[in-house]
Amino acid sequence: QVQLVESGGGLVQPGGSLRLSCVMSGRAFRLYAMAWYRQAPGNERDLVARIGTGGMTTYADSVKGRFTISRDNANNMVTLQMNSLKLEDTAVYYCNAQPPVAGYWGQGTQVTVSS
Repeated sequence: QVQLVESGGGLVQPGGSLRLSCVMSGRAFRLYAMAWYRQAPGNERDLVARIGTGGMTTYADSVKGRFTISRDNANNMVTLQMNSLKLEDTAVYYCNAQPPVAGYWGQGTQVTVSS
């Protein structure tokens, strides 16, 4: 049974930084392309960043140059370094495989950017 646990969210001022972490248990993490997604109130859940099994990364246009996704296969962990945060980055952030697996969604971690 796969479990994904996100952490690292919080309240930050515009221009600030946060580092999100996600740990997977129960499966061979290294076999999955992984991604971070986010969902703001009233919006759909959108893909933010993706990292393939070989480490290749892609980003949504809205976060390019500000966010960095990385993975640590030894610790079954994917991280999202978020810099130069903007008000519009406020959302609940989730990790999942990419493409996402319906049964893998965790609780997410809230990121609030506010002055």
